[in-house]
Order: sequence, then C-alpha cells, then structure tokens
Amino acid sequence: MHDYALEERTIGRVLAEKAGRIPDKTFLLWEGRRYSYGEVEAMTNRYANGYAAQGIKHGDHVAVMLPNCPEFYWATWGLGKIGAVAVPINTAAKGDMLRYFIDQSDAICVVVDDEWVDRVASLAAQLPKVRRWFYRGPRAIATCGLGSAGLPAVAFAALESGDDSRPPLEAVAHDDTQLIIYTSGTTGPSKGVMCPHSQGHAVGRAVTLDFGYRPDDVLYTCLPLFHANAIWFSSYAALWADAAVALAPRFSATRFWDDIRATGATQFNALGAMTNIIWKLPPGPHERDHALRQCMAVPVPKEIYREIQQRYGVELTSVFAMSENFSVTCFKPDDPPDKAGSAGRPRGACELRIVDDDDRELPPGEVGEIWVLPLQAGSMMKGYYNMPAETENAFVDGWFRTGDRGCVDADGYLYFVDRKKEAIRRRGENISAYEVELILSRHPAILEVAAIPLAADMSEDEVMVYVVLRTGETMAHVDVVNFAAEHMSYFMVPRFVEFTESLPKTATEKLEKYKLKLDAQARRSQLWDRERENVTLKR
Repeated sequence: MHDYALEERTIGRVLAEKAGRIPDKTFLLWEGRRYSYGEVEAMTNRYANGYAAQGIKHGDHVAVMLPNCPEFYWATWGLGKIGAVAVPINTAAKGDMLRYFIDQSDAICVVVDDEWVDRVASLAAQLPKVRRWFYRGPRAIATCGLGSAGLPAVAFAALESGDDSRPPLEAVAHDDTQLIIYTSGTTGPSKGVMCPHSQGHAVGRAVTLDFGYRPDDVLYTCLPLFHANAIWFSSYAALWADAAVALAPRFSATRFWDDIRATGATQFNALGAMTNIIWKLPPGPHERDHALRQCMAVPVPKEIYREIQQRYGVELTSVFAMSENFSVTCFKPDDPPDKAGSAGRPRGACELRIVDDDDRELPPGEVGEIWVLPLQAGSMMKGYYNMPAETENAFVDGWFRTGDRGCVDADGYLYFVDRKKEAIRRRGENISAYEVELILSRHPAILEVAAIPLAADMSEDEVMVYVVLRTGETMAHVDVVNFAAEHMSYFMVPRFVEFTESLPKTATEKLEKYKLKLDAQARRSQLWDRERENVTLKR
C-alpha cells in the first residue's frame, strides 16, 4: 500500500499521485465501461475548473443530488479539488426534508440529476441562498424544471468539455471540510456532519490495512454514494489499495450474482437486511462461480457466520463506524470464529469506553453507551454544521459520545446492542423518529404522533406510528400514509399505523415509548399494515 502523510490526504493530492504512478490502471467499472486513474484525474480536473469558471470558490457549499454514476465522483471530487464543500443529498429526500438539507447546509448551488430536477426546482422559491444549478440529464435545461426556476443553470456537458489542467494542490488542506453528510436526528433535526478531507482517507487507509486489500482487488458496491459506506469504505478503500471499484446503480437481489461475476468483484459490503436477502436466495452453482474472497457485513450474522463462509467461499469481516468518525473497531478475517457477531476490536486508531447514564465506566460484559477517543489526527468530524450546542454535547473531555449502546468482552471485542439515540434502522437507512413525528404533526387533523421501531421480518426495523387526532377530526389509516408519502422520503413512510386517544407519558411529559413498543409487539397481527392492505409507495 502506498502511504500518504496526513498533510497529503486531500482528494486532489491523492488523485494526482495515482495519475502519475498508475495512470492506466482501472479505478472504476460502470455498466461495462472502465475508467482509469488517469481518466478520473482528468475528469475531476475538468469539473473543478468548470465550477471555478462559474464562480464556485474555496469554502462554498454545493448540494449534490445524484444517483450512483461516474458523475457523482467527478462532481464531488471536482468540488474537493478547489476546496468547495459537497453536500451529498439522499435521493429519496423531498418536500420539507429536501428543503431543510439544502437550506440548513447554506448551499449556494445545487447539482441535480434529471430524475429529481423537478422535485428540487419546485422548491426554488424556498431556497433563497441558491444562486445556480448544475444539471445532469438528457433534456434541454429550458424544458426541465429548471426552466421555470429563474436561476442560471449549467449542463454537465459544459463541465466535461472544459480544461483538464490540475488546480493548485496547495490551495486545499487536509483539514479543510470536504463533505457535509447528514445523519439522522436523535431528539432534534438531522445534523450535518462536517467531514475534513483526511477523514475519508483515514477510513480508506485503515480498512485497506486491516482487511488486506490489494491492487488486484475489485471492490463492488451497490450502496448509495451519498452514504459514507460506499464513498469511504469502498471508494476510498480502493484508492488506498490501488484497486478498483465496481459500481452498481442499486442493490438488486436478482442481479447481484450476475454483477459479481461480470465485474470480477473480489469484495463487497453488505448492510443490515442485505446479508439476509442474499442468504435467502435459492442455492445454485453461481454461489461459487465468482472471484469473491471477502464480504464486510454490518452486522456480522452470528447465527449463520460459518454457513455463509462455507456456502459462498468468502471471509466475513465487519466494523463499527459512523459518519462522525471512522472504523472504530474491526472484525478481521483472522479473528477467532467465536467472536463472530461482534464488530471486532479497536486496532490502534482509538480507545473505547462503555459508560452508564451517569457517565461512569462499566466493566466488560455490561451494556452502556459506546464512547470513542480518537488517537489519530484528522480521523473525526470537525463538528455538526451550524449546531454548536449539539457539537459540544457530543464530546466529553475528548471522548465522542456515539449515542449507541453496546458492551465489550474481556478481550476488548465490541458487541453492538441497540441505539440509545432515538433512531429507527430500516433497510440500511437511519430514520429519525423525531422527523417522522414532526412532519406528520403538520397535518391539520393530527394532534400528536409517536414513531417507534417495530422488528421487521428479515432484520432491522419497520416504522410504526401511534396517532392522536384532534377533537372532532377523523382520518383513515391510509390517509396518514398518503400524507407521509407526500412529505418525507419513501423509506420513512410508516408501515404500521395505530390511532389512539392518548400517548403514555411520564410526570414530566416525556413519552414512554417503551410501553408503545411492548403494545405493538404484542398486537402486531392486529395492527393496520400498509403492506397487508396492498398500499404501494411511489419512490
């Protein structure tokens, strides 16, 4: 592995070094096309210079709403090369949440794909800070939603045909903010994690060393590039290993093994239910007709750990990580099999502490909140954007409070238990219960809402809401779902809806959600279920 000093860990410096040393080696495989490291350097230079020509400068924030595609790299890394800050937007966002991401981040420009351009353009009047658009799509700008937005718009073709000379490398420092990644809210709105250039490289370096990635590896990802897993744990890992990324548009169980064989993938990452879905596919010869040697599964399925490795002929690895930090712990291929189910242990990048509600450290085996003390410069977030109180609250004497609960065993292996913070995990997405409640509460007929997780059939959670209506108001269950579908991302829309006259509360008016969870689990078969009612959602 070619190493880089901390001061060299910017996207501009790393790509420049790769283009000089291994220009012809493949970095990206996309739908039958290969892009070399030299081509990646040239394309990101063109975008960087194109942005600069349009007035984008160091420190400017630019929202990026793109699907998995090569242009995601060109757009975000091009911004990084001039010191501008990319704000990747979850492509499922719409309505109030989409407006919030763009406005709260102080984005002055929006990079948007044709698929979502009308959705974003409809909010133009509510985005006073946005002064320019960059558009990826087949339609002429005048005929898409931007035509009525009244703001200057630039087609990607203009960026791609520009000057490919290299912007000055010294203009960007390793501790400059490169990304603002929005993570789920806990007891408040979603927070924008300010990630310096060096943070993604800390991830890439660590997993390359810990998992033994090599230049001949092909790291397959079908996870969205606007999430840290795909951009850091696959893309940056490939950069550090001098390896290649095989990028797919999205996860497809029916296409998964075909993609693996066609790309020659040697490694892939699986989040949550994805592992179970692959495990439950019908067996066949395809399961061994591949070049795979590793799968990073989060979490490692302890019950089928041995069976998965034997069935598919792959090694299972895992990590505990967040957008705010790095690979805190690592479960390596050579770790003892009896540690399966853990997220591994720290590998020199940090110290771990498990604490109770009074911030007292707990002994091995006891469950509490996971605290992390980083030991390497540049590996953590710089804070939450425009949220100084939340940033201050996240740290205690240098220790980062993850909001997740777990325990460590006598050997230091971390076992994740649940989320102390109020978030619901569904199909790889962290959903803020607070935001679900806030959006539904805006319906004129709704008085109060409580959103809770309900254990899903395959793993993780489904979203359930308890709804209290205003006096004299009536609603059907499907009305709640339809309103949610109009105003929030599809994956947040509740599956289960229950009307109730009141919500259980403490003497200090705090919701006793544990009572609702117990009630929901006990009466699951009696609950109104949109899937059972054949209510479909439009993504």
